[in-house]
Amino acid sequence: MPAASTTLRMLAVSVIASLTVTGCQTFEDAGVAMGRSELVNDLAARLDRALELTYSADYQLPGGQSAAIVQAQDPARSAYTYPGGRLTVTPEAITRCTTTGARPECTLVDPPTPGSKPTVMLFGEANRQGLATPPVVVGLLTAAALDPQVVIKQSDTTVAGHHAACVEVQGSPSGDFTACVTTEGVLGSFTGPVDGKPMELALSRYTERVDDSAFDVPAGAGVVDRRPGGA
Repeated sequence: MPAASTTLRMLAVSVIASLTVTGCQTFEDAGVAMGRSELVNDLAARLDRALELTYSADYQLPGGQSAAIVQAQDPARSAYTYPGGRLTVTPEAITRCTTTGARPECTLVDPPTPGSKPTVMLFGEANRQGLATPPVVVGLLTAAALDPQVVIKQSDTTVAGHHAACVEVQGSPSGDFTACVTTEGVLGSFTGPVDGKPMELALSRYTERVDDSAFDVPAGAGVVDRRPGGA
């Protein structure tokens, strides 16, 4: 899925709640169509830029389950914890762990190319276990902005004490969804299908403090190192 452009104009700070914009594009409503694209692309760009932030975010999932996203910079590192597993991306390795057995089992593979962003395919297991990651939501928002058939409704809300702008997307080929993004650029909530699987999550805690141990292999884990020269 294409990455959102970071050169998009920012929307005004004050936004109109529950504004509905249809995708019908004619010369007469060209300005409305442009506003529609900017609305969704702005949220996608916020999420994209958030990859450069340092923060810890906890999420509530259905059934009392939880997930977490932790990011740090210099060097860029990220960890995604979800029911039954964890994905960590560092300059040294991509580490996938399963935590459903008696002890965690982790596999290390080569890290992304320096300076590149993680691809959407990297987050397949997180998606299957209920964590809609920001790169995946960026892709859904970008696709919605490019589709003239979708209907978009905008609203504002507060999630875990943080202001968030939301869009409700109807008529998307991948399914209807609602996404909220905080002013900081953090995913505030998401409801809708990802790869055909219904998904729902909401931010429950956000802090700009990070515990460096979040990027370590879990203590006592069995490790398979598939990097060149790995054990």
